[in-house]
Amino acid sequence: MPGTGRRGGPPAASVSAVEGGYPPVPVPGIVSETDGTSVRLRPVAEPDLAMFRRFCTEPGLVGLDWGGFRDPGAPVRRFAADGWLGEDDGRLVVEAGTDATAAGFVSYRAGRYAPSATYWEIGIALLPQWRGRGVGWRAQALLCDYLFAHTPVQRIQAGTHPENIPEQRALEKAGFRLEGVIRACEFRAGRWRDGHLYSRLRDDPSPWE
Repeated sequence: MPGTGRRGGPPAASVSAVEGGYPPVPVPGIVSETDGTSVRLRPVAEPDLAMFRRFCTEPGLVGLDWGGFRDPGAPVRRFAADGWLGEDDGRLVVEAGTDATAAGFVSYRAGRYAPSATYWEIGIALLPQWRGRGVGWRAQALLCDYLFAHTPVQRIQAGTHPENIPEQRALEKAGFRLEGVIRACEFRAGRWRDGHLYSRLRDDPSPWE
């Protein structure tokens, strides 16, 4: 598990095979318990769909990412299709706190710069009460660990708004580096707007060290 066994890294969550007597296997990118903050990633469950529907219909939950009302039934249909664990895109729920409250979700989708140069682009949406508490950067760092461990990509990238300073700081804490400005990449609030592009490579320094 990336970060496991390293000073400051997240402890491993383990699973054991029900049959065969295999020893526990570390699962990369699942749990972070550092500095008194507990953050976990897990697959989407049916009770989470109410939260997903809220993100589709409540502008205040997504802030700058609000792009208009969306079909609140779409997350339910996607969950029925593949549990939000697709080959090319998906979501994991972010749990935080000692009571494992669903704080939001992280997402990933595949991209390609060349036939042999695939990458993941990640994103995050947290409920307002969980922002500014160290949950976001840990969740995104855990997702990177998870994707690097289970897929052969060299690059993970993330975009954000120039005015979203908290997310820029979270990405930097999660091990990302600013690459530059993408001009007129997003139509939002009535006009085309620039974005900031961040990336983290497989061999970049770990944020847990």
